[in-house]
Amino acid sequence: MTELVKVADAGHVRTITLNRPEKKNALSTQLAWGVIEAIEAAAKDDNVWVVALTGSGDSFCAGLDLSPDGGRYHPQSPMSAQLDDISWVGNFLLAIRKRCDKPVVGGINGVAVGAGLGLAMATDVRIVAKSARLMAGYTRIGGSPDAGLTITLPQAMGYECALRFMMENRTANGDDAVAWGMAGEVADDDKLAARLAEYCAQLCEWSPITLRLLKRGMVKSLESQDMEQQLRYEVGNIRMAFASEDAKEARKAFFEKRKPVFQGR
Repeated sequence: MTELVKVADAGHVRTITLNRPEKKNALSTQLAWGVIEAIEAAAKDDNVWVVALTGSGDSFCAGLDLSPDGGRYHPQSPMSAQLDDISWVGNFLLAIRKRCDKPVVGGINGVAVGAGLGLAMATDVRIVAKSARLMAGYTRIGGSPDAGLTITLPQAMGYECALRFMMENRTANGDDAVAWGMAGEVADDDKLAARLAEYCAQLCEWSPITLRLLKRGMVKSLESQDMEQQLRYEVGNIRMAFASEDAKEARKAFFEKRKPVFQGR
């Protein structure tokens, strides 16, 4: 079986790579939980000072794998899995921001859509390839934002810009992402990996104690709302959205490559 998440250490930098290039790193449940487990392992390793998160091939993450290959998997016991009301889609943000107090740098090397965009935006800082395509995509499939995007996009872009980005189903390339506040830096496609490694190595020139406390303080300052409560709210909303007739029509039209006809029910 292909290793879905690759982990490599260089000095004090741990690079976590989504590794389903043949599926554009679309999120099966095994891949999604694998990313979370890799982040949490890095958080517990004192030799890791900075974490890099990127994708293999030409994509960062194409979102949820809707094919039968997506599978059903949960790392916890059956009862714990039954009681888990956040699942991997909420744990992206909790694992990266709350449970890992080390800087997590996103190397957004290609497409990042839906929950894939949520994973990208959960990282602390982002370097984006020029040709990358970032899109929420929820209006296209009759859904509502999840994976922490109702928290991270307004934080990064501002309320109106984030709302318009999602309502209008906009797509951002690397230059757009920086201009709109979604990322701090753009890199040429063929230089993204080298720049990601260089930037993470630069962060390692500082004390890991300083970096961890700095991140703790920044995250704490943004938690005027309860993060877990907001994530549960997101999951509840998308469940209602996907249960609607409009959502079924949106997905049917998406696969049939036609414009959907919505009835408001």
